[in-house]
Amino acid sequence: MEGLVPVQRAPVRVVSSPLSRCNVSLSIKRSLSGFPMDTRIRFKAPSIRAQQTDLKESLVVASSSAENALTIKEWEVEMYQNELAISQGIRIRRKPPSKAPLGYSGPFDLRLHNDNDADSPRNILEEITWYKDVEVSRMKELNPLNLLKKAVEDAPPTRDFVGALILAHQRTGFPGLIAEVKKASPSRGVLKENFDPVEIAQAYERGGAACLSVLTDQKYFKGGFENLEAIRSAGVKCPLLCKEFVVDPWQIYYARTKGADAVLLIAAILTDLEITYLLEICKKLGLAALVEVHDEREMGRVLGIEGIKLVGINNRSLETFKVDISNTKRLLEGEHGRQIREKDMIVVGESGLFTPDDIAYVQAAGVKAVLVGESIVKQSDPEKGIAGLFGRNISHA
Repeated sequence: MEGLVPVQRAPVRVVSSPLSRCNVSLSIKRSLSGFPMDTRIRFKAPSIRAQQTDLKESLVVASSSAENALTIKEWEVEMYQNELAISQGIRIRRKPPSKAPLGYSGPFDLRLHNDNDADSPRNILEEITWYKDVEVSRMKELNPLNLLKKAVEDAPPTRDFVGALILAHQRTGFPGLIAEVKKASPSRGVLKENFDPVEIAQAYERGGAACLSVLTDQKYFKGGFENLEAIRSAGVKCPLLCKEFVVDPWQIYYARTKGADAVLLIAAILTDLEITYLLEICKKLGLAALVEVHDEREMGRVLGIEGIKLVGINNRSLETFKVDISNTKRLLEGEHGRQIREKDMIVVGESGLFTPDDIAYVQAAGVKAVLVGESIVKQSDPEKGIAGLFGRNISHA
């Protein structure tokens, strides 16, 4: 039987690291000599080393081709996601524009030739979003999702964010206050030099805040998740909103492990499908979600998504950072206002609120809660700052 090569009918599965997660496999359907595997041929067998070398080279070529095909498909999926976002009026690009992979030929050829968009961010929100995508990728490596899910199981229960706003509104007759623990902003710079997040949070609570918003972005707002964690650990009873630019479901789990009771979802950077999916995660984790809009189109989109209880109207354009509190009234007029009342949503007025007249204006427009940071965090005494904002003391005392 010298020189007879045994028949191998089972396919050889080759899985390289980049492809394993996609269940990509390669089947070798011919023998090492190149003849069909279901035929027994007598010949002088080449050396084992030669056989191994030929097989290795074949697999490398096949694997490289498969990897390139996968890269092209991943790139196309990203392009289709961009198309979906554009169709929903989303102007913020989630990532820097990327060139097509080598060998690409498909439906985006014409778009690529005519796309003159700059490779740099077009506004501050886009800059933050691009940076956040990179930052989250790094954080995910240090804190894998499976470990976060286990941590969530051991985390204390969340507090009722929405319920706290309703009770505050009923108790004071004013919109429930979400007081923001914020050290800085891209438009205003540093707001408070001697910044102690726990001290500020405790002062807000004494002053009558129903809930707190804690900035967790470090680069642009000088915040951090350590502030959120410290406030929760200090025994502050107010429910906490994690004020973050969410671009990945992982961030929801991470916020929950750091003590958040609610998270912010910005319609300007998330598609309807993404908002729906993130809402499901929030529900699963016991978190409230404040879905923020800036214009009529975003409001229309949000009103078409089931499960939203809190809608934030930001009077500050996150593209230009200009503030106009009449934006709140404009978005609550007509059909949008009717749907909000019909759905019994709580509207939160955000940005540009400094005086009792400002509070009265947005309350008359239909808001039942306000999110305020700059006008009270800059005060030497945040408790007095809250009283000055509403025109009277709204604390429990």
